[in-house]
Amino acid sequence: MQRIRRSGRIRKIAIIEDPGRSKRGGKDIDFNQLLILGGGVLMICILCNKLSFRLGVPSLLLFILLGMVFGSDGLFRIPFENYAFAEKLCTAALIYIMFYGGFGTRWKQARPVAAPALLLSSLGVFLTAVLTGVFCHWGIGMEWQESFLIGAVISSTDAASMFSILRSKKLALKENTDSLLELESGSNDPFSYMLTVMLLTMMAGEGDPATFARMLALQLILGGLAGWVCAKVGIACLNRFDFATEGFDSIFVVGLALLAYALCSALGGNGYLCVYLAGILMGNAPIRNKRSLVHFFDGVTGLMQIVIFFLLGLLAFPSQLPSVIVPALSIMVFLTLVARPIAVSLLLKPFAGSWRQTVLVGAAGLRGASSIVFAIMVTVSPAYTRYDVFHVVFCLVLLSISLQGTLLPWIARKLDMIDSGADVLKTFNDYKDDPAIEMIQLDIRPGHIWIGQPVQALNLPPDFLLAMIRRGQDTLIPQGKTVIEQGDQVIAIAPALTAAMPLALTEILIEEGHPWQNRRIKELNLPPSLLIMMILRGKTMRVPDGSTRIEADDMLIVHQPQEASKK
Repeated sequence: MQRIRRSGRIRKIAIIEDPGRSKRGGKDIDFNQLLILGGGVLMICILCNKLSFRLGVPSLLLFILLGMVFGSDGLFRIPFENYAFAEKLCTAALIYIMFYGGFGTRWKQARPVAAPALLLSSLGVFLTAVLTGVFCHWGIGMEWQESFLIGAVISSTDAASMFSILRSKKLALKENTDSLLELESGSNDPFSYMLTVMLLTMMAGEGDPATFARMLALQLILGGLAGWVCAKVGIACLNRFDFATEGFDSIFVVGLALLAYALCSALGGNGYLCVYLAGILMGNAPIRNKRSLVHFFDGVTGLMQIVIFFLLGLLAFPSQLPSVIVPALSIMVFLTLVARPIAVSLLLKPFAGSWRQTVLVGAAGLRGASSIVFAIMVTVSPAYTRYDVFHVVFCLVLLSISLQGTLLPWIARKLDMIDSGADVLKTFNDYKDDPAIEMIQLDIRPGHIWIGQPVQALNLPPDFLLAMIRRGQDTLIPQGKTVIEQGDQVIAIAPALTAAMPLALTEILIEEGHPWQNRRIKELNLPPSLLIMMILRGKTMRVPDGSTRIEADDMLIVHQPQEASKK
């Protein structure tokens, strides 16, 4: 153990010689035990997510508490004090939270509030950090640099907490306030990160005003440029390449987010700004399988939130929280009731929003994962701090999530800011506001009864529309007198299935000698309850009719209800 003395206390930082092994009481915890622990914790966290909805508290709070239960001061007493490893793991998880913050944001809904949201995420972060720093110095007695450092660390709101509350509580807010909060919370972490890095550099005795100005310009310019380039590359690859295996496009985007952050950071840019900008550009571009990508990253981000909050709970020592509860509670009260409302009031005033919106935005400044991750950065940095910054921020975040997160829906109702006629999911990219329709392709093969018939003479069912005809290299918009020809591909539109229907599908392979081989479907004398829905023949797929002849090696997709098959 390496010992570091701070504030008259001894803090122990564990040095792990072999990252693949953990020690407790001199005994090794083998790999199987680690897997059991990891799998069990993950399943418990998922169940806690359901429990949190019933209790009306944010699930992230339960993840933190669960980590504390397993931690060094908890019931299971798992020794984990490696802040350097935790910082790397949390940084990697925060990359995907930041990327999804942009990728899941629907720019069409966010554009009207983009100006105030981006002003809050940049200048608002600075004002909040300054006001909080002044309070920490005059109200608590911290040194100036350390005061502003804590202000910088907690100056950004938490996107994960905000998205979770808006979605789980279905909080559609008036005056487009939900989009404003989403865009602000998703974009303000890069600015908080920049302030934290600059203050740590200053406290380490390095740099001067000119250096900080260059650092700020480089972070913003390279972060924005790298995010734009990575987004363009990602959009081009997703639209031009056919991935060999379904789901590989999601893995490709996972790698792109990691690469974007790493390259930008290596060049001296702001990696968080890069991945957020890349996410918002890609999420609002016309790319294939966007909806499935949003759902994939929704799951990935949920997993990253579990990892971060459980790990942060594991790092914390509940026995040390009583010693920091007073400064943490004081800072949290000042931040919530004074610093955040002042910054919000000043910056939203030119946009002529209602006083109710200003009050709600001021009350919605939840602190979360990014603040604690930045506090870990402070802990592992060479800059000297008198206070236990990690536990101060940890306690503050715990209070913010439990109090603000729980009370936010109640505050919105009291302010009459809930729009009961709107859907908050419209602000996310996985919302589908198109009518429930399906596109159907009909191949006009020899013998088809439509051949030679004008469109107006076809006996089409209601709500069935012929939208387009592909004839060779030509594309025709069908009119009433348009005649259907052999070889045409007719694109039709029909209402989509709106409810799940029980389909009992089975596959039948037609081998040599099968009694159905070389027979037409109308000759098989099939029972009324059995329907051959599709035939896979080599690499082609066709929807059969009564005259379709079944051949050897055909794969038939057959529907037969279980009740009928039992008879």
